[in-house]
Amino acid sequence: MRTKCIMSLLLLCVCMGMVAKRKPVAVIITAGQSNTDGRVSNAELPTYIKERGYRHCWWSYGSDTISGNGRFERYWPRVAKPDNTERWGYDAVVYYLIDQHIKRDFFVVKESLGGTAIDTACTSTSQMHWSASPEFLASTAAADKGGKSLLKAFTENIGACIDNELSHQKGGYEIKAFLWHQGESDKKMAAHYYDNLKAVVAYVRTYLVEKTGDERYAHLPFICGTYSLKSRDRSTQVVDALHRLAQEDPDFHVVDIEDATIQRDRLHFDAKGAELLGKRVYERLMEIVGKF
Repeated sequence: MRTKCIMSLLLLCVCMGMVAKRKPVAVIITAGQSNTDGRVSNAELPTYIKERGYRHCWWSYGSDTISGNGRFERYWPRVAKPDNTERWGYDAVVYYLIDQHIKRDFFVVKESLGGTAIDTACTSTSQMHWSASPEFLASTAAADKGGKSLLKAFTENIGACIDNELSHQKGGYEIKAFLWHQGESDKKMAAHYYDNLKAVVAYVRTYLVEKTGDERYAHLPFICGTYSLKSRDRSTQVVDALHRLAQEDPDFHVVDIEDATIQRDRLHFDAKGAELLGKRVYERLMEIVGKF
């Protein structure tokens, strides 16, 4: 009897130790316009991704009126374009490298739509905008609920993912970073980009603090890429705004990609350009957050 009690106690200790060692699942949130959404054919995915795929990445994807619905599915790059869904962007490389590095499940919440601006004075696809203006947000609903706010669609899906899945993880969850590539559509109002993007980042961080009660998210790392020097919609004012924000905010990080190659449209990264940005974003991510 005594031996059984000792064995039971040892088993209990082992189980408790396993629970104690269980890490929170990592979460990445990603948003932006077409170079985030992805404009490279899946036929041009790097060979290593085609061969190994994604074993641990789960995502919830929203775009335009398409909602992530607070649900996750196993990741494979695609875009919400009925005529050509099989496309990828730089983030596909980021997720692959994370997948290979941590070798355990992690989650991505992504909202992206090509041709979209922050500033409501700029032309934007389906008249949907990323604006964090209180007046704009008060005037419309989330894009996936019949409104024009991409920011609401993004944050509301993050909240739904937390409620439906992430909060039920036995080891908890931790949002590691906010990835972003956007700005080409704000070229017309480039002088306002500093204020506009600063407000977007603040809105997302504030939302996360209020949703989770975790004050750490007030300093959630934000990582964004610049643009190829060959891009027809690159704005020096927008790039300057990114670097100014990085100088002022230690949790705001800019990844330069001026040397990236682009497609014939002189706007979208080609396979090599998207892969290069993905690798650079991953390297910066690992410098910032270290071990997952």
